[in-house]
Amino acid sequence: MYCTKKISDSLYWIGANDRRLAMFEGVYSVPAGVSYNSYILKDEKIAVFDTVDKAVSRVFFENLTHELDGKTPDYLVVHHMEPDHSATMSEFVLRYPEAKIVCNSKILAMIKQFFDFDIDSRAVIVNEGDTLTLGEHKLTFVNAPMVHWPEVMMSYEEKEGILFSADAFGHFGALNGAIFADEVDFDGDYMNEARRYYTNIVGKYGAQVMAVLKKAATLDIKLICPLHGFVWRKNLKSFIDKYALWGSYTPEKKGVMIAYASIYGNTENAAEILSSTLRDRGIETVMFDVSVTPASEIVSACFKYSHLVFASPTYNAGIFVSMENLLHDVAAHAIKNRTVAFIQNGSWAPASGKLMREIMEKVPGVKIIGDIPYVKSSLKADSYNSLMALADTITADFISEEKRETKELDKSVMHKLTYGLFALFTNDGKKDNACIINTVSQVTDEPMQISVYINKLNYSCDTIMESGKFNVCILDESAPFALYKRFGFASGRDTDKLDGFKATSTSENGLKYLIDGSCAYISGKVVKTVDCGTHMAFFAEVTETKTLGGKTPVTYAYYFENIKPKPEIPTLLAEERVEEKAPSTEEKRGEATASVSVAEAKAEKKIIAWACKICGYVYEGETLPDDFVCPWCKHPASDFEPIYG
Repeated sequence: MYCTKKISDSLYWIGANDRRLAMFEGVYSVPAGVSYNSYILKDEKIAVFDTVDKAVSRVFFENLTHELDGKTPDYLVVHHMEPDHSATMSEFVLRYPEAKIVCNSKILAMIKQFFDFDIDSRAVIVNEGDTLTLGEHKLTFVNAPMVHWPEVMMSYEEKEGILFSADAFGHFGALNGAIFADEVDFDGDYMNEARRYYTNIVGKYGAQVMAVLKKAATLDIKLICPLHGFVWRKNLKSFIDKYALWGSYTPEKKGVMIAYASIYGNTENAAEILSSTLRDRGIETVMFDVSVTPASEIVSACFKYSHLVFASPTYNAGIFVSMENLLHDVAAHAIKNRTVAFIQNGSWAPASGKLMREIMEKVPGVKIIGDIPYVKSSLKADSYNSLMALADTITADFISEEKRETKELDKSVMHKLTYGLFALFTNDGKKDNACIINTVSQVTDEPMQISVYINKLNYSCDTIMESGKFNVCILDESAPFALYKRFGFASGRDTDKLDGFKATSTSENGLKYLIDGSCAYISGKVVKTVDCGTHMAFFAEVTETKTLGGKTPVTYAYYFENIKPKPEIPTLLAEERVEEKAPSTEEKRGEATASVSVAEAKAEKKIIAWACKICGYVYEGETLPDDFVCPWCKHPASDFEPIYG
């Protein structure tokens, strides 16, 4: 008997729940089960979106048959080839041999790897931006590689604003009769499973997630239909914001996650005392025994909390087995922006502390603090003191972060903001980068916030989307044109703009700033992004300000008049400037003739090219397209001036 759910007048859920599955992908426990989602969209043509796992194939085909009501599907849209969403594809083809299979070329190759049916005669291959019209509904396809397989794509239906998001925005847990996230207490009952699903399944691919979120920001999304979990129709931003946090590896909470391994309880005792001490100091803590708690739950907690402590006895001259496996799992997820400390135990030849540190210090973006307390079998006075020293170090790190967050800011820096030019510094996790921008403004005073607008084509836009932070240097009138060329005329994608450049220092957020050519800098932590077409607006809380000198901020006008070299633009001889002198009698007699000559010359004047007023790039041609963007500095056609010949 069928069990379908109506999502809209045209869209229905035809998936199924599985509560008998013990281990998802053979790795992750799912005590609350899991849903396998498939959808059917009914229009002039009928499209089915993905199939389901073989464990629920009977229910799926009962649901599909009911919703088809004697009709035949025209298309099967395949977003993701993992067998929990494609295992029943071969039976679908047998039942509906006339249906076309819509997929990209990578999905096509994987279909051939999994199945033996003739796919080539059925395939409709789509690429990024391609569309498929079903009638009143039209699908646009969006590639989402490595979220979390390389072939993944999503599709967007523009009439109802539906995003079919593949594995993104999913979660563990059966649906229990509901279909929409707003029908349940999602934060209370499902958020932990959503985090555990994301961090373990997708978590390694934060950069790719941020790239997809950037694409999604350009769409008017009213419904999110994932392949696992609830459909989202309300408060979409709240869940998308969680993905932005997780994808950028930003901790959700300031607190300490303590994971310990203990054979006879002595390492556990040390971890317990550390946790209790930190709690007494007002610091939130959470503890896990790695021998009892599934690693997926601890990995999820590592994404949630800002500080991580790992405590392990030495075992066979190494790390306790379950702790070693956990650390490799955490490191494999490439988690960044975390502060990490360790505790080791050993009755003789302690080695666990050093080995744990070696695993985690290889992870980019991890900060390791404190000496490693050495518990010799059980906690004694000397090891207790070293444990308290670690507690002091963690507490001090919390206090320093709070001071950075609440420090007194130099508000006079905001007075230097003009319609001028700025050097924006970012970091992609491997190298520092900078670009020149022209739009920075103060938004609020309490809390102090600024906005910056960056062309989407700029690499800095991508790095800020991923890292969530930047430094803006307010350039002054002493900044030479060479600085503008270095940071404004090349792309950080293929150029190390700071290679050999020494005139920088590092601010508290770990990013560079100029020490020459800049009168102040502002550090920003992104709190909101707004897509503005060609540009992305980043609204950021100001975390640090510093005045660097008393020089005057450069304005746009000053840059054009005094810094930017004048382009060598050919002019007509009749318009060349001459020394002013009183005209002679002969000159007066020829005045009328000369006037006619100049008029004729102007009439014959012809545009042969266009020069960018910002960087000097020359576009050859009589007509400059209205939507042209300078390939060097990314400025629009309005910043070009004609060259006559």
